[in-house]
Amino acid sequence: MTRFVVDASIVLNWCFPDENAPAARKVAQMFQQGDSGVAPAFWPHEVLNALLVGEKRKRISRQLLESFLADLVTLPVELQLVPADAVFGSIQNLGRDYGLTAYDAAYLHIAQASNLPLATLDADLIAACRRSNITLV
Repeated sequence: MTRFVVDASIVLNWCFPDENAPAARKVAQMFQQGDSGVAPAFWPHEVLNALLVGEKRKRISRQLLESFLADLVTLPVELQLVPADAVFGSIQNLGRDYGLTAYDAAYLHIAQASNLPLATLDADLIAACRRSNITLV
């Protein structure tokens, strides 16, 4: 069984009918095979926010959103609370060093601290992983 850091872009790709990234399909297969994810504690909020914006913009129906959330809650994703000193210290530095948002820097921080690969579709986060020798899923 493999553990990996999973960012919101991966799971959001599964939900929107107009998106179909191979990396997201690979992660879905990993979950089906019993692998598990790790994400910052804000991950469900980030996912929900993007879904609500998608619903507002008519990219997804409320029924599909609710169905997706019911499935998503069953995913084996461990949420990690990152202490404020790490947020204001190392995560701030990662954001600055790699030109990342604080949110994306948090995913990178968890991958580095846990020595886990990272699953993302975010181009800036992919580039930061490559520059910092973090394995990508």
